[in-house]
Amino acid sequence: MLILCADDYALTEGVSRAIGELAAARRLSATSGMVTTRHWPTASARLSAHRGHLALGLHLNLTLGAPLGPMPKLAPRGQFPGRNALMGRALLGTLQRAEIRGEIARQLDAFEIAIGHPPDHIDGHEHTHVLPGIRSPLLDVIAGRYGAIKPLVRDPSDRWQAINARRLSRGKALVVASLAGGLAKQAGRLAIPTNIGFSGFSAFDESIPYADELAVALIEPGPRHILMCHPGHPDAELATLDPIVQRRRMEYEALMRDGSLSDRIWRPSRAADGPPADWLKAGGGA
Repeated sequence: MLILCADDYALTEGVSRAIGELAAARRLSATSGMVTTRHWPTASARLSAHRGHLALGLHLNLTLGAPLGPMPKLAPRGQFPGRNALMGRALLGTLQRAEIRGEIARQLDAFEIAIGHPPDHIDGHEHTHVLPGIRSPLLDVIAGRYGAIKPLVRDPSDRWQAINARRLSRGKALVVASLAGGLAKQAGRLAIPTNIGFSGFSAFDESIPYADELAVALIEPGPRHILMCHPGHPDAELATLDPIVQRRRMEYEALMRDGSLSDRIWRPSRAADGPPADWLKAGGGA
């Protein structure tokens, strides 16, 4: 079960447009949306049209721009701290969990109001959802908010042997895997599904063809494997928000050219207003 997920939907208009085009061409399994950006209200309306064949998830954001509600401890000036500052606070145990829990709930509310359905999955911008002080509030909110069918929580770790076999961006993959250690077991105790296998870490080196990276990412996939990607059409706003600009275009072009993807990747098959994905029945083991 190969789940090809495009991150950062609604980051900018160019990123959203590229992901929408790939979804229409059946080149993606899923996308994760950022509900905190100014593009979300408009972009989410277009995204709903793909829900019959695309899993739609929340890309929980705690590092870019402004929160949806007051966070006097984390964002006293109304802006999230960057990734490194957030990670430092998380590892030092200084995050205020009730405040984090409140923002998670607000972002889920914004997703569900726009899409009209619960998210199929939840992951975090820059993988910050796995950090201490964020992970437990996220799992608690999911467990209390959803019934028998719960969103999948992305586990950005994998077996050491698989990471080593892929070699590309091995250091980054190992660091994230160490931060995510124990996530699957913690989620499992709350009957929250996770993926089994993860890849897609990139050096974002424009000298390396993305098709080559994609082939490496598919080495030793897990039974419910998520492969993340970051396609986009570069625009002026993207250059001010993110260091990955032209590389997003390379990913988009390679994915659009790969006609075999439609047959290789999993996609939901439901009415546009159908139920959320039931990951335990969709395949890939327990």
